[in-house]
Amino acid sequence: MTHVETLIIGGGPGGLALAYALKGAGQTVAVAEENLWGGTCPNRGCDPKKILLAAVEAKRNAEHMDGQGLNGEPTINWSDLMRNKFAYTDGIPSGTLAGLKQSAITALTGHAQFTDDGHVMVGSEEVVADKVVLATGERPRRLDIPGAQHVGTSTDFLNMRELPRRITFIGGGYIAFELADIANAAGAEVSLVLHNDKPLRAFPTNMVTDLVAQLKAAGVHIYENVDVAEVNKTDAELVLTDGHDFQLTTDAVIGATGRIANVDTLNLAAVGVKADAHGVQVNDHLQTANPDIYALGDVVAKKTVPKLTPVAGYDARYLAGQLTGQQSDAPISYPAIPTLVFGMPKLAKVGVDVTAAANESSLTVKTIDMTHWYTYNRIHDAVAKVTVVLNDKRQLVGAAVLSGIADEMINYLTFLINQHATTKTFENQIMAYPSPASDIDYLL
Repeated sequence: MTHVETLIIGGGPGGLALAYALKGAGQTVAVAEENLWGGTCPNRGCDPKKILLAAVEAKRNAEHMDGQGLNGEPTINWSDLMRNKFAYTDGIPSGTLAGLKQSAITALTGHAQFTDDGHVMVGSEEVVADKVVLATGERPRRLDIPGAQHVGTSTDFLNMRELPRRITFIGGGYIAFELADIANAAGAEVSLVLHNDKPLRAFPTNMVTDLVAQLKAAGVHIYENVDVAEVNKTDAELVLTDGHDFQLTTDAVIGATGRIANVDTLNLAAVGVKADAHGVQVNDHLQTANPDIYALGDVVAKKTVPKLTPVAGYDARYLAGQLTGQQSDAPISYPAIPTLVFGMPKLAKVGVDVTAAANESSLTVKTIDMTHWYTYNRIHDAVAKVTVVLNDKRQLVGAAVLSGIADEMINYLTFLINQHATTKTFENQIMAYPSPASDIDYLL
């Protein structure tokens, strides 16, 4: 039997950040993980995805400059790219474990679930903890249709040693769009099947339309208003049908139809914790209905806060203060958080929704086409647009960006929003010129 002050179930970025913070404050801490130490982001999520996207960005940038000082267009070698990816991901689990051991944090490998007496079994090891924190994250949602066993997930795509000649993605969210862009740039014939005609609904419609147009121009086949009803396997192919007139033949299918919380095998009912596929229900102190059990990160049922790795880290810092008594009892409060669809171009947003803002008389919405501005003309970016939202105090409160460098621009705008900066504030700053940051003065 193991006894600790705090047991964290889940060895991903959020759980690990909390473990190190609690250990640094003098607590005895254990972390339980049943799969890959390090969690989704570094092993099979944002980190390896961006390694693949690095090649996509380089290729697209070179294409934009073809005939503008560069000659020829590079091609992506999938085998080399995946070798680069595995060189990073293969060392994550062992490196994570080594770090925990070096810090004298107990690492327990195995499936964790609550017992009826409120303790936790991790494999065959019983753990008694004063406090338990759930940091189990989410997993890809699988389609419930005939032939679903032939449909892979984002994890399968990020582990493909060979890229199929034809590959189909099902889903209208950011994961489907990002992976479709990667596969297309790498030379596959890519299809994207959407169950409606409104993909990426959290983003401004006009920018989504531009992004879709860019993907189509790059050769991605996009099918709208299709509900895939079955996937049939022949000797060498997969055939998708909707039970009506739609039929698509492909070599591989990846489902990207959302994610579900990892809560169904924890026996949470035994300890009075309420949860469903959306996640664990917590109060504004990240505390569940059981006062000794907390939750953080993607496993929390958050309605307005995006489920992102930095958010899990933010939750961890908050809980560390709560569980060590080093922080006031104030409820957790989140800053403006940017969200992005990575690719070429990139689509980003932060703060007040620009579509909703158009109906608020106290808000001013400005949309600017920057495609021919020096910053984007210099690199021959295919499309560059920004929408900003200002309140009646001339403070920036929301923004959306579409461009090849939207990730850089949205971070500047996020900082300004969280600093409650006004247009006058930025007028008194001098940025390196010429640069994306120096453009901001003309946006506000």
